[in-house]
Amino acid sequence: MSETAIPLRAPRSLRLPPAGLVLAWAVIGLVLAWAIAPGLFAWQSPLQGVSGSQLAEPSAAHWLGTDGLGRDMYARVVYGARESLLGACLAVTVGLSFGTLLGLVAGARGGLVDAAMMRLVDTLLAIPSLLLSLSVIILLGFGSINAAFAVGCVSIAHFARLSRTEVLRVRRAEYVEAAFGSGGRFGAVLWRHVLPNAMTSVLALAALQFGSAILALATLGFLGYGAPPPTPEWGLLIAEGRDFLASAWWLTCAPGVVVVLVVLSAERISRSIGARRT
Repeated sequence: MSETAIPLRAPRSLRLPPAGLVLAWAVIGLVLAWAIAPGLFAWQSPLQGVSGSQLAEPSAAHWLGTDGLGRDMYARVVYGARESLLGACLAVTVGLSFGTLLGLVAGARGGLVDAAMMRLVDTLLAIPSLLLSLSVIILLGFGSINAAFAVGCVSIAHFARLSRTEVLRVRRAEYVEAAFGSGGRFGAVLWRHVLPNAMTSVLALAALQFGSAILALATLGFLGYGAPPPTPEWGLLIAEGRDFLASAWWLTCAPGVVVVLVVLSAERISRSIGARRT
């Protein structure tokens, strides 16, 4: 009598992550390394051009070619990571901080406070993102920091709506009711029990908004509302190369491909964080 073979399955902790997720983390890690230490990856100046090398095609000397002033495009893309990523981090920090606080208070208090805050969120969501960003920039002035703050203000409504939904879900849990019933203070219960258990989906949204912030900042830079020339910033690099699209395609393709890869990688990481909740 033969024994039935029982298939063995590796524990969840020992399973290898999907190749797409590994590639996404590799892209984000490389771009972060560019932002932290660009001099280790680019050996030429992003601001000084070489005479006689204007609009040179990609080669061994210039991996991504040169622009109209003879500046190395690879160096400008690498050094542009710092400007773009710092702006995206600032935008996500603003949206995450204020949006989570708004949603936490609305979901925990309920009643009139919840209704008033959610009507404000609905109003912000009804305004097109680009229009709202431009309105904030016009009020604050041009510049990369103001552009990042404007993008962050746009994302506040998204964080507030999601965090409110998560707080309402956790607020009804038995351990939260027990904490209130045992005499726990309102703020302490929110900080110790409600907020930590409601942050998984919010962090997934933060990863997604990081990619969206990169794209939004590149859009504002392309329109001329971001970092001023000759600062190497991805959106500005795309804008500078649009007049040479037929003769020097690498001026727009190089920074454009980097923006697309970073946005797609952030979206893939966001989905992996959200999947852990289930």
